Amino acid sequence: MAEKDQKIILYLLSGPLGVGKSTASKELASMMDRCVLIEGDHIFQVFKGDQQPSWEERLNLTWKNILALTRNFIQYGLNIVIDFVVEDELEWFCNHLSDLNIELRYVVLRADKEKIRERLNKRGDIHSLERSLFLMNKMETSSVHQPFIYDSTQKLPAEIARDIIDDARFIKKLN
Repeated sequence: MAEKDQKIILYLLSGPLGVGKSTASKELASMMDRCVLIEGDHIFQVFKGDQQPSWEERLNLTWKNILALTRNFIQYGLNIVIDFVVEDELEWFCNHLSDLNIELRYVVLRADKEKIRERLNKRGDIHSLERSLFLMNKMETSSVHQPFIYDSTQKLPAEIARDIIDDARFIKKLN
């Protein structure tokens, strides 16, 4: 169990497909002591069979499971890196963690259109380009996300991770 005065750090990396969230999250987690990596896409994709909940229900359940895992890992004194797209869930997530003695660092990765196209092409996911660009525009114009935007276009994963650790502008108040 975690000591009451121990400060846990929770890193929440968001951004559209192709901006480097997964790569940066893995790099960041590898730099941390006593850390777990929660990959939201893995939780979102656990649903199997012909009759699945709707997309909205799956997203809601995914966030509830991310929250439950987060609270459990915090209870055991583990730092956490979460890799998942945050659209409208940030305030809900923060409110459900506000009773805990943790520091939340929230980062919205972005990249230019050509870099996103290149990355999605490389991983065989070019059909996601339109959705990715839509999400990037939504995040860049949102007062909730805009203060936490970080351009990953010309950055290496280790540089991104180090900047996230070192830059206090990514600290998000929980309440």
